[in-house]
Amino acid sequence: MAEALFLHGPRDARVGPFNLREGRPGEVLLDVAAVGICGSDLHYYKDGGIGGAVIRGPFVPGHEFGGYLCNDVPALGLPRGALVAVDPNIACGRCEWCREGYFNLCPNVAFFGAPPFDGAMTSQIWVPTSQIVKLPPALTPLDAVMLEPLGVAMHAVDLAKPQLLERVAVLGAGPIGLLILQALKVAGAGEVYVVEPQAHRREMATRLGAAAAGETVVDVAGWSDGKGFSLVVEATNNPLGFGDAVRAARIGGRIVLVGIPDGDIYTLPAAEARRRGLKIKFSRRMVDAYPRATELVATRRVDVASVVTHRIDLAASPEMFRALADGEPGLGKALIYPNGQ
Repeated sequence: MAEALFLHGPRDARVGPFNLREGRPGEVLLDVAAVGICGSDLHYYKDGGIGGAVIRGPFVPGHEFGGYLCNDVPALGLPRGALVAVDPNIACGRCEWCREGYFNLCPNVAFFGAPPFDGAMTSQIWVPTSQIVKLPPALTPLDAVMLEPLGVAMHAVDLAKPQLLERVAVLGAGPIGLLILQALKVAGAGEVYVVEPQAHRREMATRLGAAAAGETVVDVAGWSDGKGFSLVVEATNNPLGFGDAVRAARIGGRIVLVGIPDGDIYTLPAAEARRRGLKIKFSRRMVDAYPRATELVATRRVDVASVVTHRIDLAASPEMFRALADGEPGLGKALIYPNGQ
């Protein structure tokens, strides 16, 4: 019998037997090549849910994944064995918000790896053919996985609308923050400054082109002559992240909030935000990002492999969840290979 990584509740991740359901019309079976552990997976692990998406019984996480087709998909011109990526966001396509193009905000969405919908931390999974993303031959399972978090980073940059050569502050150098750093550079931003408490992640940011990387938001004053930045992108899991973004922004500046705070609560200095007259946007998931993400990875304009520090098998995944949740040093993006590497 197949196995999967199950989240049973807060701080309770276990590998156990998994009964693969029957396929439905319009679906194709994938052998999962690799699946990433996302920050949202860690929130399910630490908090038992995110907002209304609550773990009410054992479920399989994993929405960043790629796999090998178990059958031909003639409609897409794909043969059995082809490596593909999967868009995990199955929007209804019918509601008011979908009709306006907000597929990432659809209230009727079925999203792989968000309770109650099982994800890909297992050996096989059925997916609608509509969610299959065709890949260039040179892409690897790692690349296939990283298209989803890159799409999240791209959506944040789309919302930020950096001006040509605009100096930007990025708070948080986890996998999403590091991808945002690279996406900002591709989009024409100028110097990008990064705030990150963990030393190894600051080093990663510097290697990827950050003009400087500091430990706390206090460093922003020295980088900006005490004025703050006109554009700040927050990508932390810290409830204080919103407040830090406010402190990093100059009067009249813009903030894009990407991170999900632990406990699902922000702590915000209201007076400081109000007196700066800030423009604030919240970023969630992505919209139609896969074609551009695929091109950026295929042309190596974004180095997604540089963000990945650990590749593990399924048996090691509970311990990796614990280590990532505890913020152990030396960790970046971790990928699980359920069928081996």
